[in-house]
Amino acid sequence: MIRPNFLEEGDTIAIVSPSGPIKSDALDFAIETLNSWGLRATIGKHAFNKCGVFAGTDNDRAADFQKALNDKKVKAILCARGGYGAIRIIDKLDFSKFIKNPKWIVGFSDITVFHAKLNSLGIQSIHGAMAKSFPSVTQKSLTSLHNALFGKYSQTLKSTNSKFNRPGSGKGELIGGNLSMLYSMRGVPFEYDYKGKILFVEDLNEYLYHIDRMIQNLKHSGILSQINGLVVGTMSGMKNGVDEYAGSIESIILDAVKDYDYPVMFDFPSGHEDANQAMIFGAQHKLNVKSTKPEA
Repeated sequence: MIRPNFLEEGDTIAIVSPSGPIKSDALDFAIETLNSWGLRATIGKHAFNKCGVFAGTDNDRAADFQKALNDKKVKAILCARGGYGAIRIIDKLDFSKFIKNPKWIVGFSDITVFHAKLNSLGIQSIHGAMAKSFPSVTQKSLTSLHNALFGKYSQTLKSTNSKFNRPGSGKGELIGGNLSMLYSMRGVPFEYDYKGKILFVEDLNEYLYHIDRMIQNLKHSGILSQINGLVVGTMSGMKNGVDEYAGSIESIILDAVKDYDYPVMFDFPSGHEDANQAMIFGAQHKLNVKSTKPEA
């Protein structure tokens, strides 16, 4: 996997809106923060456009992203927010110049589309806070993003204290993102190759039975039998449908992976919460999961 150059003070970072709409004042804190890191922030021409649930038309959003991909002065691309829309522009983008001059692309949630596409091109990317969420995430989260961008990054995923953790050690290339997005991208040409990887998943406002449906898809398609480890981030706002679902997030996942012996970590601080630790997708990682259960 190709690792883009880490940033240096004075570098330019472009903020673009490939998915949902955003108001201009929502970027103020992000721009101030980036400036404090010694970076120069530029904003896409159509970043504040609105077309229904999108930040402008597909062509507008693609044009901003393409310009940022091609501009040699731009050393990283920070997505303004998630929402929906990235999948609609991915085939409008030409990555030929980007491949010759790769740069960091940062985001999560709907931006999982770009993480998967870049992984298929053999280029690393950063799963981390987006511009809109800069004011709400923890300082530790922002520091982790700074460290990922500037090359002060640990490739060891340290164990959380969840009582549901399945202990063990594993290593492999870290991939993944939003579970609903991964599920929606099954069968697309740039779907992740999951074999031998450490898989990270997170999600927001989903029905528990739908989480089960998606996890069962990963099981029966063979994905869960191929990976070397599973990291479960924040699963925020999970809910029941008309009929109450008896299981929990943890029971749904542990039941699906019970036939495999790799480590499973829950409550990793990354996803749609204030704690959103940045991770470099496509980089080799070590996963060390410790048990919090007392020994018999």
